[in-house]
Amino acid sequence: MSDTSKTVKDDVPPADDPTAAVLPVIDPRLLVREEGLKGYLTEFKRKVRGGELGSLPVIIGLIIIWSVFQSQDSLFLSAGNMVNISFFLAATGMLAIGLVFVLLLGEIDLSVGSVSGLSAAVFAILATTHNMNPWLAVILAILTGTAIGALHGYFFAKIGVPAFVVTLAGNLGWNGLMLWLLGDTGSLSIQDKGPLHMLGQRSYFLNQDVAGAYLLAGVGTLALLAGSLVEQRRRRQAGVPFRPTSEIVVRVGALAVVSFVAAYVLNQATGVPSALVIFLVALVITDFVLRRTSYGRKIFAVGGSIEAARRAGINVALIRISVFAISGGFAALGGLFFAAQTYTATLAAGGGNILMLAIAAAVIGGTSLFGGRGNTWSALLGMLVIQSIQTGLDLLNMNTSLQYMITGAVLLAAVVIDSLSRRTQKASGRA
Repeated sequence: MSDTSKTVKDDVPPADDPTAAVLPVIDPRLLVREEGLKGYLTEFKRKVRGGELGSLPVIIGLIIIWSVFQSQDSLFLSAGNMVNISFFLAATGMLAIGLVFVLLLGEIDLSVGSVSGLSAAVFAILATTHNMNPWLAVILAILTGTAIGALHGYFFAKIGVPAFVVTLAGNLGWNGLMLWLLGDTGSLSIQDKGPLHMLGQRSYFLNQDVAGAYLLAGVGTLALLAGSLVEQRRRRQAGVPFRPTSEIVVRVGALAVVSFVAAYVLNQATGVPSALVIFLVALVITDFVLRRTSYGRKIFAVGGSIEAARRAGINVALIRISVFAISGGFAALGGLFFAAQTYTATLAAGGGNILMLAIAAAVIGGTSLFGGRGNTWSALLGMLVIQSIQTGLDLLNMNTSLQYMITGAVLLAAVVIDSLSRRTQKASGRA
């Protein structure tokens, strides 16, 4: 053996030497960010190959849907039609937000339609028949939906009745109670004032002031910037990987472009509907709860593995009950949105295809039916797809049956993509 080889060999410490130098473990996210744009592209390709598609399929699908309808009718992307889409998606979107929480557990809530109708009936009776303060009536209606959801959760979590059966029974029972409350007339008129006026089609952010839409876009952009900088500082002080300032600037810039373009388009008509603003606020709050609180992490833990969550000390029963309570509360909110569209509480409230559309919105938007993966923004993306299909077919004077068929096909495609994504992640060892 040559002297050079011997020297190299002598310089390498033996494997069992406790004094051997330990190579530092580098977080792969740091490597990605150090490589700049090339690193992010590489990471994006890796995620796609690994089945982590995120919101990419629904965004591509939405672009295709808008392009097809715009080519058939130039009014589709007009300001007036965009206002209609943004207004009518909010009601079903509220139901979809609550369903996201349930789907994250890998469960289903089939009662949200009837709970929304019952809550609207409760509000109408309290505010109209008994002349109660409308704001107090709203609170009691929402509490009614929340209590019903908690009751469903109790039977599921404590008694052990499958969620499918409990909520199916609730769907029938609460619908019957709504029919009984509304009586022979089958409907109750609601005055266009107070909270329901805010949710109605004649209410716009800051009273149709042109500056209102831009103010909303500016507040959203600044909120993202402030939150990102605070998180960056907190993670830097903790010595963990953090987003570089350049990445924050790109993210905030992208949101600013989308927000101000949307504000400009809506301002060409009547402005931003108040119902949409309330819906967006609900999305921001629920997204924060799921991503930034220990309660949200517990929901994902229970949805990922119940047994592992129990061993980690999580009160699984409490999480389940609370999630169904949240679903009931948002169903009640959605019922008030529906009532504000016609200013009546009717027997048709919560019926028809509302339940199916709410479930479809959550799933199409990217929330997994298998639990443990998704976010509340999927309610917005899914409703954009569904409402765009409905509005586009209405513009083309096409039969409603086509809407059901197309929406069903899109829902099936979303579930197929989700299933293939999970299979790909398992194959790549990332699930």
